[in-house]
Amino acid sequence: MRGLGALSGVALLAAAAAASHAPPSAAAGGAAGSAAPTLEQYRYFRALSLDLKGRLPTREELAELESPGFELDAWIERHLDGPGYVERLTRIYMDVLRLELGPVGLFTPSETTLRRAQVLGPDGKPLYVYYRHNQRRLLPVIDGEFCFSEAESGLRVANFATVTGTPTPISQRLLDERTTVVRPFWLYRDYLSVVPTQRYGAGWKDPDSAYVPLPQLLFEPDGKTPTVEVRVCKEEAQTAEVGRIYASDIPPLPKGAPLPPGRARPPIREDAYAKAHRGEPISCRSALASVMSVDCGCGIGLEHCLPGDSSGRDPRVFALPAHVPLGIEDPIGSAPHTISGWHKFWWSQEAIQTMNHVFRADRDFREILTGRYTFINGPLAQFYRSSAPAACCALHKSFGMREDEAPLFLPGAVPPVVAPHDVSEWTFIPDRGPRAAGIVTMPVFLAKYASRRARAAALYSAFLCKSFTAEHAELPPSNEPDLMVRPGCSSCHATLEPLAAYFTRVEETTWTYLPASRFPIENPVCKLNAEGKTGQSCQRFYDPAFSNRERGVLWGAYASPEHAERGPAGAAADLTRMPEFASCAVERVTESFLGRSLREEDEALLRALRERFVSRGYRMRPLVEAIVRSPAYARASNVRPALERGNAERGNAERGNAERGGAERGGGAR
Repeated sequence: MRGLGALSGVALLAAAAAASHAPPSAAAGGAAGSAAPTLEQYRYFRALSLDLKGRLPTREELAELESPGFELDAWIERHLDGPGYVERLTRIYMDVLRLELGPVGLFTPSETTLRRAQVLGPDGKPLYVYYRHNQRRLLPVIDGEFCFSEAESGLRVANFATVTGTPTPISQRLLDERTTVVRPFWLYRDYLSVVPTQRYGAGWKDPDSAYVPLPQLLFEPDGKTPTVEVRVCKEEAQTAEVGRIYASDIPPLPKGAPLPPGRARPPIREDAYAKAHRGEPISCRSALASVMSVDCGCGIGLEHCLPGDSSGRDPRVFALPAHVPLGIEDPIGSAPHTISGWHKFWWSQEAIQTMNHVFRADRDFREILTGRYTFINGPLAQFYRSSAPAACCALHKSFGMREDEAPLFLPGAVPPVVAPHDVSEWTFIPDRGPRAAGIVTMPVFLAKYASRRARAAALYSAFLCKSFTAEHAELPPSNEPDLMVRPGCSSCHATLEPLAAYFTRVEETTWTYLPASRFPIENPVCKLNAEGKTGQSCQRFYDPAFSNRERGVLWGAYASPEHAERGPAGAAADLTRMPEFASCAVERVTESFLGRSLREEDEALLRALRERFVSRGYRMRPLVEAIVRSPAYARASNVRPALERGNAERGNAERGNAERGGAERGGGAR
């Protein structure tokens, strides 16, 4: 491996020329100052530029190649530290893991989503009022609904549906009684001030160019008058961090009975838990807060909620780059995004920023899975303070868990100075918390791979280069719940199930962690009854197939209770210790840089590369340096399509023409 690492640029050019049957003496090219670079040398340089700089070489760079004394080794070393190299490696793993989320799947928590309806004010002019779905209110006629009844506004504001009806003016008295005026974070840079003045587009100096609220959020319904402040239902405008559990004692509506006057839907059915725990404290960041308390709102300047431009299920909010082939810093065009799209875009960017850091600083590649650090910007800071905790809790309360008690990302790790509109500035977070593990515990990974098995299979494939594919498997009828031994299933699931068990304590479809203090692996509370069944809350968390009359067993834990207790961080630690981890990393990067599938002839190269990768502390820079200096890479850069290559005779003629013509300067790079 030492010989591979020490191979000089000039020698590699000679190897490239030799691979094409060119005279070795011509290989030195501009570096020797005796002859112009050959066509093969131009192609090799073009490949290096594409892989290490992310683009074709410019005429100035070609002139540098052609100049006497050009040192290819120094050029390679210089560009192994640049943004093109970093983006190249990040793209490999973003593509392998498919961590750029599409439109499938919504994330619009009712607790942190402000929808809006257009009503008529006292003067008969339209105005917007922001509200939350299912918000508890003291007045029964509007409890859980919009803060104006149909009789008061003329409008029927149903769940996630178009507002219907004929609006009637709302009196000033009623408007002031039910709503409050707020200067929100999306309009004011200094929204935390007593009297904010730095409004977007007026007084807000040099706003982040990547922070672009939609025009619908910046203007009144007439489309002309700038919005200076917004009207919000009073409950939603509250700023407390802790509320009290509320229960109204209104009896449920009998089946078939008409709706109470003024209501768009039946009264909220009071939860038995709420009645039993009435008056007890509850975190206003929990999913239970808006549906089980009348004290919790969106905070100062509505900073804990995202505004929508409609009453729909997934309203639009901000503009985002339409295409980012050159990275988020240099987007092509922009387009309106929904609240879900806004969240998912920044989840992906968190993974990209973390990978960029590993490759830019040439850190141990294993930190992709094991690192507890991350990078966040304003939208992610807002997410981790507000929307991430709002994913929990519902049925969890039956086990005494009202809020996310053991988050994968501790909200306290978010610096308070990071504002929601600080989009372009990324802040390093050295430690997310004891349960954090690289990309494995990031929302983008947990949302993309929503089930325990999907998460396990993604890691197995991406980082061990293995897949779960059964050949010639027969699936005879079976009642065996243990897939590790069921005929036709065991060939894959004997490996998959223990790996999936690492994700036992991370809820499927989300990132809520189930602490052992609330959810023991074996729980007598969730034992089966005489009919072999258990309660609704237990069914959500405990698997009846592996439970019995004495205890319930936590979903996914049956395959390996030890893995279940060690969690995702245990999966990361164990995967990175496997010999296949290093081999897979080498194979993926080598295959990408060679631009072709690996072949038997590459075995010796792969062994040497793996030795170098491991001996250099699992760092990518020494690995890539060795790849681009290898004869295999030089040969790959000179492979031409069959149409161009033609037959051997035609190829010989081309080489002769190239030699006679001095390999037209710059022509090989076009």
